Amino acid sequence: MSKTSRRKFTLEFKAKVCVEAIKEQQTIEALSKKYDLHPTQINNWKREFLNNSSAVFEKDQQSVADDKEGLIQALYTQIGEQKVDIDFLKKLQ
Repeated sequence: MSKTSRRKFTLEFKAKVCVEAIKEQQTIEALSKKYDLHPTQINNWKREFLNNSSAVFEKDQQSVADDKEGLIQALYTQIGEQKVDIDFLKKLQ
């Protein structure tokens, strides 16, 4: 009894298979033989791809806000460090 591990597919591979399935130039059965996948798996990936395709065109406002907050925090940290250095140098005089 040998254990078989699950195959892991890259996002690029999944997208490639989905695009070919959406083009409908080949049947799902032909694609399943070509890529050695089960037809249900291709249909599931295709459905998920189509359901989430609108996310490509949405602006990622949350990541922009997170980047801005991170930059502000980094700048405040730098200002604090400079203030400590200035206070230290004032004490030496």
